[in-house]
Amino acid sequence: MNPLRYDWMRLEEVAAELFTRVGVSDHHAHTVAQSLVHADLRGIESHGLSRLPIYMKRIEAGVVQLDQEPHIAMQNGATALVDGNNHLGAVVGKHALELATSLARQTGIGFVGVRHSNHFGTCSFYAERSIEQGQILLVLSNAPASMAPTGGIGPFFGTNPIAVGIPAGQEAPFLLDMATSVVARGKIALAAKKGEKIPVDWAIDQDGTPTNDPKLALLGSLLPIGGAKGYGLAMFIDILCGLLTGAASGPGVQSLYENWTQPQDIGHVFLTIDIEHFWPLPVFQRRMDEYIREIKAVPKAEGASEILIPGEIERRKMMDQKAQGVCLAPGIARELEQTCADYGVDWGRARVGS
Repeated sequence: MNPLRYDWMRLEEVAAELFTRVGVSDHHAHTVAQSLVHADLRGIESHGLSRLPIYMKRIEAGVVQLDQEPHIAMQNGATALVDGNNHLGAVVGKHALELATSLARQTGIGFVGVRHSNHFGTCSFYAERSIEQGQILLVLSNAPASMAPTGGIGPFFGTNPIAVGIPAGQEAPFLLDMATSVVARGKIALAAKKGEKIPVDWAIDQDGTPTNDPKLALLGSLLPIGGAKGYGLAMFIDILCGLLTGAASGPGVQSLYENWTQPQDIGHVFLTIDIEHFWPLPVFQRRMDEYIREIKAVPKAEGASEILIPGEIERRKMMDQKAQGVCLAPGIARELEQTCADYGVDWGRARVGS
């Protein structure tokens, strides 16, 4: 049986309508919906609409606040600090990115730190927007403790993602979006929900033993990418996003799924570079195209059909799913259908051909 496919624009409409049912303004509801559907379009289902029900539950439980907008707590030259006021993470992230973009237009660079935020989706959601603006973006975030430092067996750092977006011209842009753990925790949670095993090099159990059981992995710790190098990178991100901004850090960042009394207090950093302060944008784009073509012309290893650049696989996936419809795992689709039924929203209209 072919999997059901869903129209991506109607998925955004359905998701936005669900958010409005729990008190989110229309404008903000569409921002968060776009963030989640963006992840599913790129094939990152662990950060897509599978997160919608938990976002809604946290709003209803009062651990995410909607009554105060994110605001600029401090600004000096090309740097600024945004207080998210415990609003939805994608709303806070969009606010901070727009500020960083504006600062970079004025000075060539914008550095915006964020405190008091929540889970803000995939970093690529913001990187794509900077690429569209002809800017380079480095975006970082800390996250709830799930990864042990090298030599330890207890969680201290989050998966602490990092992304870089750089525009090109005719070629696909450079878009690197990665966790500093071997894999994002959401993928392990998704495997647990599906009853699937995981690779043994993803995580350790509570005793420090490598495991292929996602449930034991969720009780234990993820492993950093590249061993001590990933540990160092995760620590660096936590320092910038937590200590520098005044957000929580290390185990102080609260769980999205388990803590129902305290805000997450996640920290982010958005560093934008305006290319026009170095080169006319079309000139830089041509240089990027030539550079990418040189990489793709490198002799290929046996069995390799082509050389891809970071983000190219996800970009192709997005283009395909925009044209053909988004595939959602049956378990995720059932949960969303039930959520829609609970709130009186028509889930069926999102199906392709409906």
